[in-house]
Amino acid sequence: MKTNHSTTWRTSLLAVFLLALMPQSLLSAGKYDNPDTLVVARDGTGEFRTVGEAVEVCRAFMEYHKVIFVKNGVYKEKVIIPSWLTHIEILGEDAERTIITYDDHANIYYPATGKGMGTFRTYTVKVQGSYITFRNITIENNAAKLGQAVALHTEGDHLQFIGCRLLGNQDTVYTGVAGTRILFKDCYIEGTTDFIFGPSTAWFERCHIHSKANSYVTAASTPQEVTYGYVFNHCRLTAAEGIDKVYLGRPWRPYAHTLFMNCELGTHIVAAGWHNWNNADNERTARYEEYNNRGEGAKTKERVTWSRQLTKKQAETVTIDRVFRQDNSWHVSLSE
Repeated sequence: MKTNHSTTWRTSLLAVFLLALMPQSLLSAGKYDNPDTLVVARDGTGEFRTVGEAVEVCRAFMEYHKVIFVKNGVYKEKVIIPSWLTHIEILGEDAERTIITYDDHANIYYPATGKGMGTFRTYTVKVQGSYITFRNITIENNAAKLGQAVALHTEGDHLQFIGCRLLGNQDTVYTGVAGTRILFKDCYIEGTTDFIFGPSTAWFERCHIHSKANSYVTAASTPQEVTYGYVFNHCRLTAAEGIDKVYLGRPWRPYAHTLFMNCELGTHIVAAGWHNWNNADNERTARYEEYNNRGEGAKTKERVTWSRQLTKKQAETVTIDRVFRQDNSWHVSLSE
């Protein structure tokens, strides 16, 4: 059969032209490029066997809400939510029976380099993307007590953890980027030393904070120019049996900000309340505040003099909207 090269060429040119007019979203469309729920099941009854596999198929910079539903099971994996993923919800079937776990710790030794792993590589889950929600799921670092071992490491903005269990020992939760905003609501968080630490702005609402050793709950590193670091509201602080000397916080960096308000503080909280990390200079800069707390650990008579008890009027200004307000002080005025 004789080929009409002129017709073929015109057809090809038309096809290229039509492709150029098509929205990029259609050109890159794939099986999972939609708001449908993805199902993860360790026993093979879902589309994916690991959380990481489900995360990998999600489209970059989604504008719709996509749910990854994780069935009950133990998922031993290190999960990264990369910076190009947005609007994902990872929903567990049951918070106590849907568990993401790993066991890295800071002192794992690498003969090739002669160094340990270091704190910031030990995470079980690292969230770099923004507008990410975790709900009804356990994130655990179950390493032996051989060094720092992070369960949750956050870097993204507008993150939510609702009804989650965050388990570990030293350095359980690392909120890793200044200015990012994180909500923890109805969560259980446990650890030994500095088990909630970092520079982010985080609001903890109705959370259960459980100390497993005589040590420190928080180690905020709030930058000087950031008004709010950690705000705990209507939370309950408890401790394991025999634990009786726990500080509310110590400043990882000089301008650390932490506020406990309307919280129940157990007998394990020391009378002084706060620690200066063995540096008297921190007493001039650290911003440690309390308001309307209750329980044996809430008595303020012997609190360190460099902490502050808010008045009712001052406390009324501390709202989640104000705490999460965008800070525009970093750039020049547009009128200049």
